[in-house]
Amino acid sequence: MTQSVRVKICGITSVADAQAAVAAGADAIGLVFYRNSPRAVSVAQAAEIARSVGPFVTVVGLFVNEGSDAVFDILQQVPLHVLQFHGDEDEDYCRQFQRPYLKALRMKEGLDVSATMAKFTSAVGILLDAYRPGVPGGTGDTFDWQRVPGESLVPVVLAGGLTPKNVGQAIAATKIYGVDVSGGVEASPGQKDTDKMMAFVRHAKAEKSSE
Repeated sequence: MTQSVRVKICGITSVADAQAAVAAGADAIGLVFYRNSPRAVSVAQAAEIARSVGPFVTVVGLFVNEGSDAVFDILQQVPLHVLQFHGDEDEDYCRQFQRPYLKALRMKEGLDVSATMAKFTSAVGILLDAYRPGVPGGTGDTFDWQRVPGESLVPVVLAGGLTPKNVGQAIAATKIYGVDVSGGVEASPGQKDTDKMMAFVRHAKAEKSSE
C-alpha cells in the first residue's frame, strides 16, 4: 500500500511555531543545535519546544561536527527522539549515542551517493541536501533530483530548497520516504509562516512517491 510521504519541518525556534507545524500535519519537527545557524536554539528553548508537541510527533535534534560530550549533555536535558548529523561525522561517531539517527549527505558534484550511503548502515535514514561550499545546510538551494537513488535499503529524506510550490514535483520525481523543509516555509530566518507550513504539508501529503 502506498503511503503519504512523511514531512519534517526543521529550524523550529518557538513553541508557537512548533504547535503550528503540528497543527499543519507535520510528522516531525527539527531543532538546530548548530551555533552558526540563524535557527539555532538554546538547550532551554529546545527542551520547552520538545515537550510542547505531544507524544506522537518526532522531535529531531540537528548537529554539525559537535563534540560528543555536548551531544550527550543535550540528550540529558532535551527529549529528542532522533539525531540528525550534518557534518563530517563517521558511522562510529553517529552510533555512539545509541539513538536513531539520520545522516545528511550534501550532494556535491561527483559524490557517489550509493557508496556513501553504504557507510552508514546503522542509520535509520539518509537525508540528501544541496551542496554549497562551507555551508552545512539551510541554503535554500535545490539539487538534481535525478541523483536520488531509485532503490535504497534505508529510508531517504529529501531536503534542499523545497517549497510549497515544488515539493509535489520533487516527490513525484523520486522514491523517497520523507521531505525536510526549513527556509521554504519561513517568514524570516527562524520564524515560520503558518500558511506556508499548511500549504507545504498539504502538497506533500497529496503526492505519492513514484513506484
